[in-house]
Amino acid sequence: MRKTKAKQIALCGLLGALAVVIMMLGGIIPVATFCCPMLAALLMVPVLFECGPRLALTWYASVSLLCCLLGPDKEAAAIYVFLGWYPVLKGRIDRFKPLARLAMKLLLLNGAIIMVYSLLLYVFGLEGLRQEFTEIGAVMMAVLLILGNVTFFLFDALLPRMALLYAVRFRKRFWK
Repeated sequence: MRKTKAKQIALCGLLGALAVVIMMLGGIIPVATFCCPMLAALLMVPVLFECGPRLALTWYASVSLLCCLLGPDKEAAAIYVFLGWYPVLKGRIDRFKPLARLAMKLLLLNGAIIMVYSLLLYVFGLEGLRQEFTEIGAVMMAVLLILGNVTFFLFDALLPRMALLYAVRFRKRFWK
């Protein structure tokens, strides 16, 4: 089957719409604030295989914009904006030695979390989020940060499996 631009654009449009719908679920299910951005980012794998990293980043930018404009959960949208491009970067990070790889991933995730919540609290002034953080306390915030790191590493382990599943199913090349 020939790869044409029309097929690539149609694939990006359909998967982009599905990603936005998944991000909308973050507003319905409160726990999904952290899961929905990761599920939406998983949809980048077929776009990355079929269209390449350039169109995948364009897809990410359009989904990010739509999530920020239409999404009811601005916290989930901000997390997606800061971490949704990770599937494109993963192939490059995994070329490093294991310790450097772990350090880069921890720095990327925790830096993104600090930037997201600093932006939400101090620039956009989300008072509901500020009250929520005050109510749960410092210990619970540390637990949430640890759980966020665990969830990210589960997501990181799921990405190559998803890519392998897609590659085997559709006879595509796996990440180098």
